[in-house]
Amino acid sequence: MRCDVDRVRETDTGTDTGDDVADRSRDDRGAATVVAVGLVGAIVLVASLVVPLLGAFITSQRAANAADAAALAAADASAGIVAGVPCELAAELAARNGASLTACALDGPVAEVSVNASVLGLVISARARAGPPGWVG
Repeated sequence: MRCDVDRVRETDTGTDTGDDVADRSRDDRGAATVVAVGLVGAIVLVASLVVPLLGAFITSQRAANAADAAALAAADASAGIVAGVPCELAAELAARNGASLTACALDGPVAEVSVNASVLGLVISARARAGPPGWVG
């Protein structure tokens, strides 16, 4: 079978005819790039919304843990199990757990504390109560 080289050269001269322009407008080259850039943008947007929410959730858990530890320390000191001033121990334990003690109240061997922790300028509060079970006060 013989190939007509001159005929192939005539059709591939690089001159723009109406058919060539129509063929190029239907060309899908680069479409995947646009889709990929859109997907990356969507992922970045979702991540920028989710990360602060997760940070707030983690901080709320950290504040709750700090409040629990502070209340237990204050209750133990109040009952004489641990040496020290109850609310000072509560403040120290809250600070060790990444929070600050905002309130400390003692009613016999029962301690009630409140702590604050912050993330991204948002202040998260937590409260805890510790003491012997069934204590009416």
